[in-house]
Amino acid sequence: MAGHEIPEPADRRQVADPTVDPLAAEETRHSRDPAFQHGVVVGFDGSTSSERALAYAIGMARRSGSGLIIVHVANRLPTTVWAGCEPPVFVDVPDHRTEVLGLELACADYLSEVPWILVERGGDICHELEEVGREYSADAIVVGSTHGIVGRMFGSVAGRLARRAQRPVVVIP
Repeated sequence: MAGHEIPEPADRRQVADPTVDPLAAEETRHSRDPAFQHGVVVGFDGSTSSERALAYAIGMARRSGSGLIIVHVANRLPTTVWAGCEPPVFVDVPDHRTEVLGLELACADYLSEVPWILVERGGDICHELEEVGREYSADAIVVGSTHGIVGRMFGSVAGRLARRAQRPVVVIP
């Protein structure tokens, strides 16, 4: 089974319907497919280390008989717009890489073994992975290790996630 989930924007307001119970509407909005409850969350950005993490997470999900929640945290690049004497404005530029990753994953034969979905988020990688893990009551979060100078300067995603996560974190080298 292949899937792709794009979350509703937080600022979108629903039109009030007097015939619908508001508590029931809220409950159905937050309900999740039971196949993915207690599943395995994996951070994926298309890099070599995230591909290794995905392969490991597929095996974990298959062995445990659970679903795989693939999370791509989109790059939100702050772009400065200067309009005359106005102060600079920061605009979020969405990362369209998620669509490309979703198409690549949908065509991948190795994902046919487990039910999976792709979730796009924007923001801090560690926070978003933990948030998705909490939403799906995930049994584990799998991430690839960070290599390079950025990881050494700012701390790796895996290290920060392992320190703050409320569930097991598996780091794949």
